[in-house]
Amino acid sequence: MTKYDLYSSRYIYSLCEIDDELKAIYHSRDSICIRGFDSREDGNNFVDATAGMFKAERESYYEKH
Repeated sequence: MTKYDLYSSRYIYSLCEIDDELKAIYHSRDSICIRGFDSREDGNNFVDATAGMFKAERESYYEKH
């Protein structure tokens, strides 16, 4: 096991500890984005508002709100 593998497994474990209802996960061929929210309502509002947006649009929306 390399340092990278150890770090990755710890990071993934900590992500698993966060309630799924408080995460929005987006991925493409070369990247992944996990956004965390304070409440389920915040997460649902973000997903509803950004449906169909491209990555840059979604990032901009997240930063503004």
